[in-house]
Amino acid sequence: MPVHELFFRKPTGFLWQNAAQWHQFLNSVPPMNRILTIEDDAVTAREIVAELTRNGLNVDWVDNGREGLERAVSGDYDLITLDRMLPELDGLVIVTTLRTMGVATPILMISALSDVDERVRGLRAGGDDYLTKPFATDEMAARVEVLLRRNNGAREPETILRVADLELDLISREASRNGQLLSLLPTEYKLLEFLMRNSGQILSRMMIFEEVWGYHFDPGTNLIDVHIGRLRKKIDPPGLEPLIRTVRGSGYVIAEPC
Repeated sequence: MPVHELFFRKPTGFLWQNAAQWHQFLNSVPPMNRILTIEDDAVTAREIVAELTRNGLNVDWVDNGREGLERAVSGDYDLITLDRMLPELDGLVIVTTLRTMGVATPILMISALSDVDERVRGLRAGGDDYLTKPFATDEMAARVEVLLRRNNGAREPETILRVADLELDLISREASRNGQLLSLLPTEYKLLEFLMRNSGQILSRMMIFEEVWGYHFDPGTNLIDVHIGRLRKKIDPPGLEPLIRTVRGSGYVIAEPC
């Protein structure tokens, strides 16, 4: 079906009839990982864009090989999904050209050419992965995630939170201040973890209540103040600089001493 007969629809009422209109709409999207999708089939493009957008990615779509190559060279993209058979410029030519020019952006090739020889050609030309059509959109998104993670260095997850000389081990669930282990009750641990994950940021009572207790804040309760008071006695004993501060009218913050 021709591109002009297909529509991209969103619940917000936006209507996209082609790649150019879709790209214009993205001016209002906040910065995030940027993906370039080079795909001439609008149905396939719609599936790719919808799935990657649901996964929190910002997707630019172009429907021909020549513009796709121009975008890939000049744009700041974190990953490219690339169809093999494109109008104006073949996908294999695009990936070969990009690698020759030194563009190292990860490329997921997507094609109906499913023979082993074709897949090998795509990978040897410089593709980082090769997905054959038809494909499951969640598998496609997972492959994109893996390539992004690999390209970003796949950082090890943080296991120890630190604020000044206060440490919280997320594996052993132990806290220590100035080298001394602290005995925390389960709710105190959750409260401290939330504060430390957001160190330097003022957290309102509502934010704390919903994160730690898991239900909506009751303005009439002093539950948070009681637990903060107990936590302070353990975290900020006499002789040590206090780390937990009350911001009047706003909430609480944990931060290094000024």
